Amino acid sequence: MSTDDPSMLLIKNYDLWCHLSEEEYKDLKVQHHVIEVPKGEYIYFEAYNHNKIYFVKEGTIKIGYIDEGGNEKIKEIIQKGELFGQFSLERDNLHGEFAQAYKNNVSICAFTIDDFEKLLKNRPDLALRYSKQVGAKLRNIENRLLNLLNKDVKTRLIHFLGQLVEQNLGENTAEGFCIPNFLTHEDIASLIGSSRQTVTTMINELEIEGILSYNRQEICFLDVKNYKSW
Repeated sequence: MSTDDPSMLLIKNYDLWCHLSEEEYKDLKVQHHVIEVPKGEYIYFEAYNHNKIYFVKEGTIKIGYIDEGGNEKIKEIIQKGELFGQFSLERDNLHGEFAQAYKNNVSICAFTIDDFEKLLKNRPDLALRYSKQVGAKLRNIENRLLNLLNKDVKTRLIHFLGQLVEQNLGENTAEGFCIPNFLTHEDIASLIGSSRQTVTTMINELEIEGILSYNRQEICFLDVKNYKSW
């Protein structure tokens, strides 16, 4: 298989895959597992017997669950270049979780745990990079939990928006450092453990304070250099 293959070029753009050989790429069977998912469709739902790990080529994925009252709760937003699914390489631990194409169509690569584990066993350097990515993901989850337990809503909101700065390249404009807005106030409320009304109030306060501007199309951070001191 040629290194000019579009799907191989796709994954070789990311640190985890950049040293993958053509033979290893072939063994991972990426070319057979590129999936196009229309906006609003589920990649998986109530995943009780699921043994796959996914890599996002394009688009945004919403990870969530349905609570006892039948309400949808968002756990995480996954973006281009990130992994989701059985990222801990365990089996059958996604009970009740769903993954949905969010805001637009998405393109993902899907690997079985068995195929992925075989590759990691043969490539200790890849296994190390993967463990670092999983470790960073788990630290983010831990930090979110600590924030929920110890921080007020405004501080949680600022921390969440600060993470968006770090995760998105954005674009410098006359209005500031801007990133596409793919989240509603309801989404943000679910992710930081608050109510939509409170999030709306806090965003309005941050706009008045000159920290950011917010609309349906984009979020602009007006003082990116100092956002960690917010």
